[in-house]
Amino acid sequence: MSEELDRRIHAFRDDLASETLKGKITAGKFVRGERRRVKSAVVDMRPAPDKSIGIDTQLIYGDIVRVFDVAEGWAWCQSLRDNYVGYVDDSQLAKRDITAPPSTHLVCVPRTCSYPEADMKAPRSNTLSLGTALAIIGEAETRGTRYLECADGQFYVARHLLPIDQPVDDYVSIAETLIHTPYLWGGSSAFGIDCSGLVQLSLLLAGKKVQRDSDMQAAGIGTELGFATMNGGLQRGDLVFWKGHVGIMRDEQELIHANGHTMNVAIETLEDAIERIGYLYGFPTTLRRP
Repeated sequence: MSEELDRRIHAFRDDLASETLKGKITAGKFVRGERRRVKSAVVDMRPAPDKSIGIDTQLIYGDIVRVFDVAEGWAWCQSLRDNYVGYVDDSQLAKRDITAPPSTHLVCVPRTCSYPEADMKAPRSNTLSLGTALAIIGEAETRGTRYLECADGQFYVARHLLPIDQPVDDYVSIAETLIHTPYLWGGSSAFGIDCSGLVQLSLLLAGKKVQRDSDMQAAGIGTELGFATMNGGLQRGDLVFWKGHVGIMRDEQELIHANGHTMNVAIETLEDAIERIGYLYGFPTTLRRP
């Protein structure tokens, strides 16, 4: 019965599983797990506790996970942002989920620096990715630059943050800020990103939480479009899916996507992309409008 569930988004092993799956699968033990927060700017998540294998996805600073097991320095956990399950370095998670004010803002630029005081000349404390959620409790101004104070005492340039309750109208404009970001298989941050990570992260700033991988996105984002739409009917923000790949339309002709050809986030015409990708992935499989 366990094999009927997708292991990427359901936490189960033969010996252990999330208590939410009790009655649905067979496992040695069911546990609720412990809520913990990511304390590093970016954390790699792998399908097995082995640093020699590639990553499935990433978590970013402040993300909350539910940890079901810790062994030999690895935490087996599930992201509460998109339900992804995997193994992360336990040392990159806070020891426990300390009660804190709710997140109020998201980082809305590719990367931003944090400072121990409201001054860009102060030593940098950290660098965080687009999409990082922060709890803002105050503000200050230094030499005409406005800063927002986070609950952990760090300061950020105010124009780099967006109130969570004020999502952007045009999510493609967020994707465009990531042009030239390095391609990284499994990457989901502005330090390195893959095709579906670009879609997920950009839509997050528009107030839409979507699943992580392209096959999940192709099955669930927005409304499916007919292939006749490709004859002049595509709009900015429409998604074009291939088997194992996805791109975002900038307009009815141009596509922006993180891809292994240029090894970064790049722009090309849909016509060129279809011709170039065809030998490997075939013709597009699905069109969707978020």
